[in-house]
Amino acid sequence: MSPVPPANDTLIRALLREPTPYTPVWLMRQAGRYLPEYMKTRARAGSFLALAKTPSLATEVTLQPLERFALDGAILFSDILNVPDAMGLGLYFAEGEGPRFERPGRDEASVARLAPPDPWAELRYVTDALAEIRRALAGRVPLIGFSGSPYTLACYMVEGGGSADFAIIKRMLYREPRLLHRILDVNARAVAAYLNAQIEAGAQAVMIFDTWGGSLSARAYEAFSLAYIARVLDALKREHAGERVPSIVYTKGGGLWLEAIAGAGCDALGLDWCASLGEARRRTVARVALQGNLDPAVLLATPEAVRAECAAVLADYGRGPGHVFNLGHGIVPSTPPENVKILVDAVHELSPAYHD
Repeated sequence: MSPVPPANDTLIRALLREPTPYTPVWLMRQAGRYLPEYMKTRARAGSFLALAKTPSLATEVTLQPLERFALDGAILFSDILNVPDAMGLGLYFAEGEGPRFERPGRDEASVARLAPPDPWAELRYVTDALAEIRRALAGRVPLIGFSGSPYTLACYMVEGGGSADFAIIKRMLYREPRLLHRILDVNARAVAAYLNAQIEAGAQAVMIFDTWGGSLSARAYEAFSLAYIARVLDALKREHAGERVPSIVYTKGGGLWLEAIAGAGCDALGLDWCASLGEARRRTVARVALQGNLDPAVLLATPEAVRAECAAVLADYGRGPGHVFNLGHGIVPSTPPENVKILVDAVHELSPAYHD
């Protein structure tokens, strides 16, 4: 493809800590169940997996929020679990239980069978979707690709699905650390290859979702999560088609380790709503851009509260470049779409005062 640079490149410049006229905004899970049009497309697809694995439908839902809101970025509609699914673990969705794997990796034999999938073969539906979305955007805004972190993927791969206490993977971590390191090594190679393929297919920024890294102790986080994120970042393409491709790392619950994450090699650090943007800015000393961090529950409140909390987040970061406005986690499905519009418009209205 012949890449078209975005007409609105505010997001890319903010991620690289370059001056911008206002604070750009995009939202985690901006394409999702809170939108009636998304639910119609999902019903037409027949299942979540069919939706995610059909490039034309993934393109459709990726673009839906941009038709409603003046967002500064589009994010690929996909799922973090397609990487272990492509390793042969048998992803399925159980009613009322969320994602599950038929064949979790918990012993020597099952772990020995793991290998990084070829993103241009087993995950071709993702690269095809990215190329199609990029063409459809026609340079309107940048396109963000993403993956789960090696440790977060391992949580699902070992537990066999979601977990309240991560007892199975933590037992492996402390009893058989060598086995878990083997899984994480495979995952790090898989994630790096996957994100590089996304960049080649059209992603103009990439994000690593370390959703469950914050469930670890400080020592375990360094050894089992951040070390493998750093390996992925070290292997990432930093430039494609003559353009810088920024990277974002988001560790939910990672507020204790901001300095370490900032030193891992990413361009931007995503914050959950429990962290202070101002404190994070002081602690990271402008080494990285910061993304976040409105509590998603604010979008369930009144329009006045949405505007007031938006203003508070902007004030917390303060003046100068390097801030991308986002939520501290994904949009809650019961969020009224009109509140999302109020938020996006408020960011654009209020943020110029913080930029020269």
